[in-house]
Amino acid sequence: MSTFSGKSKVFLFQGDSITDGNRGRDEDPNHILGHSYAYIIGARLGNELAEQKPVFYNRGISGNRISDLYARWNEDAIYLQPDVLSILIGVNDLWRMMKGEPSGVTDRFERAYRHVLEETREVLPQTKLVLCEPFILKTGAPAEAWDEWSKHLTHYQQVVRALAEEFGTVHVPLQAAFDAAASRADAAYWLWDGVHPTHAGHDLIANEWLSVAGKAGLLNG
Repeated sequence: MSTFSGKSKVFLFQGDSITDGNRGRDEDPNHILGHSYAYIIGARLGNELAEQKPVFYNRGISGNRISDLYARWNEDAIYLQPDVLSILIGVNDLWRMMKGEPSGVTDRFERAYRHVLEETREVLPQTKLVLCEPFILKTGAPAEAWDEWSKHLTHYQQVVRALAEEFGTVHVPLQAAFDAAASRADAAYWLWDGVHPTHAGHDLIANEWLSVAGKAGLLNG
């Protein structure tokens, strides 16, 4: 079992609807973390590390792109002074581009992501960053134009991996885990529309996150 030393650690989860998980917008502790992987991680660590009283925030917002995160970064990230800040973003940037929406015509994914990381490093130099790889499976909307979805998402995944290396962050690969899971049960069992996880998909993300974060020493004091 991992243990903390000193003050309670603050964990912040940022992203889009995958992170949001219909989280509460008030202080009701029964709903505050929503029902995403952030809730599963918070539940497990909150139980295991109860003596240290770790604090968990979920600030994912459904529909967000990386540029949306940057626009609200001060109040929804920097202000919270997290010790560990986890980001999972990218599918809405791709979704809107694939659907031909005005908000998705210009792909600013790498530029905006870099701005987020640069500002975080400058203002919160001690914060440990976790960049999670965006993912899809061949069902729902992605299956309708799989080659294009796959091509663009592969680029986003490469961007996230390169930024993680450049900024010295923890990187959580997720596509391979979902690909392997799809050999156990059909794609929709994990990502019901090819993008959004089911309960099983969220547990898969949580398991991968906890494994990588644990090996990186983020769950220790």
